[in-house]
Amino acid sequence: MNKVILMGRLTRDPEVRYSAGENATAVARYTLAVDRRFRREGSDQTADFIGCVAFGRSAEFAEKYFRQGLKIVVTGRIQTGSYTNKDGVKVYTTDVVVEDQEFAESKNASQGASDGGYQSYQRSAPAPGRPAPSAASGDGFMNIPDGIDEELPFN
Repeated sequence: MNKVILMGRLTRDPEVRYSAGENATAVARYTLAVDRRFRREGSDQTADFIGCVAFGRSAEFAEKYFRQGLKIVVTGRIQTGSYTNKDGVKVYTTDVVVEDQEFAESKNASQGASDGGYQSYQRSAPAPGRPAPSAASGDGFMNIPDGIDEELPFN
């Protein structure tokens, strides 16, 4: 089985080209910076830069919505290939052929990527006539305030 799942940030805007011919197909190429879990001794590199290629509607989606710094999730397969460059040297390639791609964070969070992705969170005030919810209990769940039982859609 050849299956890849990656989550990372785009290193630059996708490069989109269209194939020649009667049925022109969009082809998008982009590179994902994927953080490593562990750092090797003596190495300063903390991310891998992985080339991805999307075709058709996926490529058009990438062209329209993906921008440098955006965090995305990609699923696909690894494909290897080779070609001979202008100097006659054989070049080997490894790309992820995208089968599915989606956003990994909200638009607001991606705009805050320049500050490390951290944004201040402010709790909104409760609606008028409603009691404020109490602080989260030790089990990680929020306590339901007294007097709200009649507003719940279930018993």
